[in-house]
Amino acid sequence: MDSKEAYLQCLEKLIWAIDRLNAEVEPTELARIAELIVQPMTGSWRFFHTPEHIFEVGGKEDAIEVLAALFHDIVYVQVDRSINFNVSYYITPVTKEVNKQLQIREQSELSADPTFEMVMQVFGFVPGEVLNPFSGQNEFLSALVAAKALEPFLKREQLLQIAACIEATIPFRPADGKVTVSQRLYDRLQAINILFNLSLTDEEMRETIKKAVRISNRDVISFSHQSSAHFLANTWNLLPETNHNLTCCGFYTVRDYRIAILKMEGFLSYLQPEVIFRQFEGCPDDRTYQRWETTARYNLEIAKLYLGCKLAAIALLEALSSSLGIDVSLAMMMGELPDRTVGGVRLESFFPEIEKPYNPKNSLESEVLNLLENGRAKSNSKSDLEHSPLATFVVKIVGFDEMRYQCDRAKELFKQNLEADEFITDFNPIVIKIVVDSILQLFESRKSTIYRHYQIISELRSKPQTNFQERHFLSNG
Repeated sequence: MDSKEAYLQCLEKLIWAIDRLNAEVEPTELARIAELIVQPMTGSWRFFHTPEHIFEVGGKEDAIEVLAALFHDIVYVQVDRSINFNVSYYITPVTKEVNKQLQIREQSELSADPTFEMVMQVFGFVPGEVLNPFSGQNEFLSALVAAKALEPFLKREQLLQIAACIEATIPFRPADGKVTVSQRLYDRLQAINILFNLSLTDEEMRETIKKAVRISNRDVISFSHQSSAHFLANTWNLLPETNHNLTCCGFYTVRDYRIAILKMEGFLSYLQPEVIFRQFEGCPDDRTYQRWETTARYNLEIAKLYLGCKLAAIALLEALSSSLGIDVSLAMMMGELPDRTVGGVRLESFFPEIEKPYNPKNSLESEVLNLLENGRAKSNSKSDLEHSPLATFVVKIVGFDEMRYQCDRAKELFKQNLEADEFITDFNPIVIKIVVDSILQLFESRKSTIYRHYQIISELRSKPQTNFQERHFLSNG
C-alpha cells in the first residue's frame, strides 16, 4: 500500500469514527491528523507495523477501537530509529532524552496537563520514570499522541478509552498471581475515573476493557493463523524492522543474517503461548480463546524447529567463511537472490540429488521440512528467499535431531565458546564436503564469468575500430 492510498483509507476511517462518536471536526483537521498518522507508518523501515496492520487491528465495528488502532504504532523508536518530527510536537513537552534513553520529565518540569496525567496513570507511569522500549515506551508515547491530537474534539472519557485500548497492546505480559493484565487495567480505570471526576459507569469501564482486549488480540492474531506458512511470513516481516542491515539486498553479511535469525529464535523459544492473547469476562469466549492458544502453541513449535534448522545451516556457512573475515556477504557465499540477477548461479545449483533423503518422524517434522523446501507465504520483505535451500539440503541428509544438536552447538559458536574449526569438525562430514565443494564451484563459476567478459573485451580491442558502438564501448573501459 503506497502512502497516498494509506492516507485516503486512514482519512476515511477517521471520518467514520468521528461521526460515530458524534464529534464535530473540520475536514482540514481530520486531513492533518491522517497525515500525522500515515507519515511514520509508511517510513522506510516499516515492514510489519504498516498502515495495513493498523487498519486490521482496528476492526470495522467500534469507533474507539478504530481510533486506538490508528494511533497505537505511531511511535516505534526501535524500528524508526527516531520519532517523526510532527509526532514529536506532542511528546517533547513531557519527555526528554537522558543517557540515550527516553524519560518522562520530572514533576518540576511539567506544566499542569490533565490529559497527559490521565494517560500517564493509564500506563501506571510517574514523572521522572525512565521508559523501557520493551515495557510500554512506544505504546505510552503513541497513546499520548492520540490523546493530545484528539483532545480538541473528543470528551475526556473517550480519550481515556482510547488510551486504555493502546495500553492493552503492550504485548506478552503475564498475570500477577491471579490478577490478569486486563484486570489491572480495569482497576486503574476505576481509580482514574474517580480522580479526574469522569462520568464513566462501571458497565462502560468493563466494556472499555473488552474493547482493549479485542484490540490486543487482533494485534497478535497472526500467532493463531491456521497456516504456519502465513505465521512465518508475518514473522519474517519483523526481521528487517529491527535488523536494518537486512534491507540492503545483496550487501548484508552472513553474520547480519545469523544475528537476525538468532534473535528471533531466542524470542520465540522464550515466548509462552499463555501470554499472547487476552480474555476478560467472556471476551472472547472460552472456545475461541482456547483455539487461539492451541494454534499459537503449535505455530511456536513449528517456528522454533524451523528457525533452529536455519540457525544451524547459517552457522555452518559462517564457520566456513570465518577465515575470509566477519564481513563476508551472504550473497557471496550463497549467490544473489533470483530477482536481482538474470540467470544467476546460486549455491544450491551445485547440490547433488540425495538418494535416500531423511524421512520425517511426525507431522511437525513433515510440516517444517515442507516449509524449508517449498517456502513460507510471501512477505513484505524482499531481502530473503521464501524457501531455505541450504537448510533443506542439510536436513535431508542428517535429520532433525542432528539439526537440533547442531543448533545448540551453533549458539556456543556464537558465544565464542567454540572455535569455527571445532564446529565444522563435529558436523556431518558428507555435508561439509558437499557444501565446501559447492562453494568452490560457485566461486569458479564467477571466475569463469569474469574471464569470459575479459575475453570479449580482448577480442574487441584486437579488432579495427570500424563503428561507433565499438569505439564508444572501448572509450568507456
